[in-house]
Amino acid sequence: MTLKTISIDEAKRLLADGARLVDIREADEVARERIGLAKSVPFSRLGDVLPLTGDHAVIFHCKAGNRTAAHASRLAATTTCDAYVLEGGIEAWKAAGLPVIKDKGQPIEIMRQVQITAGSLVLLGVILGTWVHPGFYGLSAFIGAGLTFAGTTGWCGMAKVLALMPWNRPQASMSLKAG
Repeated sequence: MTLKTISIDEAKRLLADGARLVDIREADEVARERIGLAKSVPFSRLGDVLPLTGDHAVIFHCKAGNRTAAHASRLAATTTCDAYVLEGGIEAWKAAGLPVIKDKGQPIEIMRQVQITAGSLVLLGVILGTWVHPGFYGLSAFIGAGLTFAGTTGWCGMAKVLALMPWNRPQASMSLKAG
């Protein structure tokens, strides 16, 4: 079974009638920006979540609509009620002038960090290979091989390393005990 894609206007009507909005983006994406009334159920954890049931429809969304469209059949299998995909995701929601909650204090998503880091390392390898020693082209080749491996296996070592960086760790709450 596949899900019907609906517009922002259709989604607003369904939400007014009691539909539930479900954000399937990963936690690092949701932490930085989210639709306030959406429930976060990361796609990677869908199997851990009980099926969504009830009398009201479910509307799934992601960043731009590509993930929800690509995985519509798996999303449909998680619900026993009417379910839809929000066309254009949170980007379309924002473009329609609808409110989102932003927390610029949160780090950017891990995959964007990977793109920035990988791009910078490839560029550095080319610059050093051109101006210092041709052996530095190997850095660009190594990063390219790593990205190819990540794309084919779904496992990204650079993302794992970046996730361990201090800016990506949850901040410990500081509490003072009296006495």
